[in-house]
Amino acid sequence: MGVANQEAIKQFRLLMEEVDEPLKNTFENVHQGYPNETLMRFLKARDMNVGKAHKMLLDCLQWRMDSEIDNILAKPIIPTDLYRAVRDSQLVGLSGYSKEGHPVIAVGVGQSTFDKASVNYYVQSHIQMNEYRDRVVLPSATKKYGQYIGTCVKVLDMTGLRLSALNQIKLLTVISTIDDLNYPEKTDTYYIVNVPYIFSACWKVVKPLLQERTRRKIQVLQGSGKDELLKIMDYSSLPHFCRKEGSGSSRHSDNGHTNNCFSFDHPFHQELYNFVKQQASLRESIAPLKQGSFHVNFPETDPERADIAKTIESEFQKFGNQNQNGLAKSLSGLRVNGAS
Repeated sequence: MGVANQEAIKQFRLLMEEVDEPLKNTFENVHQGYPNETLMRFLKARDMNVGKAHKMLLDCLQWRMDSEIDNILAKPIIPTDLYRAVRDSQLVGLSGYSKEGHPVIAVGVGQSTFDKASVNYYVQSHIQMNEYRDRVVLPSATKKYGQYIGTCVKVLDMTGLRLSALNQIKLLTVISTIDDLNYPEKTDTYYIVNVPYIFSACWKVVKPLLQERTRRKIQVLQGSGKDELLKIMDYSSLPHFCRKEGSGSSRHSDNGHTNNCFSFDHPFHQELYNFVKQQASLRESIAPLKQGSFHVNFPETDPERADIAKTIESEFQKFGNQNQNGLAKSLSGLRVNGAS
């Protein structure tokens, strides 16, 4: 760590000493024993500007208090069938670890439908996975590999991406804004695989709108990305949708649900759900467990992210119009040929 970075962290720590005790308490849940590394994440997210990073962290801690995020791992989504439905329509899971010990998070972007539950359940589920990653998965990896591990890598599967994804842009914008503001710099690299034409067309337009820091983290791989990903992880950690070239499925794997990290039956989701239920049972003597979603305050979308969402929406609509025009011309040609 350079001298400038050390000085920035020193200034940041002095500012944090002045915050109220409740904010300090929730900060402990955030840093998990690594305050300097956590402060550096917020500094990086604000281009090493101490004042802006301090405000960002204070806003994050206040959001955690207002939304009771410290207790979210004691709020299971019940009944179990509802949680299974969320898992079947919000495709995300832990497939393993990279060779350096970073958790490999797989995301089925193209086939996530978000249509089996309310928005609040999907947001609750997403935050629970963030908190479980930060409070359980990353500390365990740090202990196992004998070095601090505070970030993950993500593999995004675009199989099945369609125009209907437009219906999910608002929810995805909410989720990504929550991540940007409250869980900054938690992903080292985003690997994008199984890319259809519609994504390629959007990417050309969206890429210039992203900050350089974000662009450097994104790698669009050919096909399933299997060969490239095996350079950084073992086969056992490879997401199921990367194991076969052209397999084209985020939902199924060669061995049923066992290797499908999106499935509720996968060990990761079983461990996570059981952990949340266990935490809930410990708190039941204080407050009885109630059915219903955990309501979180949604942050306002920043102008830059709103522009990106609008650009994606515009590109998807263009793609849809082109397809319709192409179909109309084809039908017209058929009519002409049929009349001759």
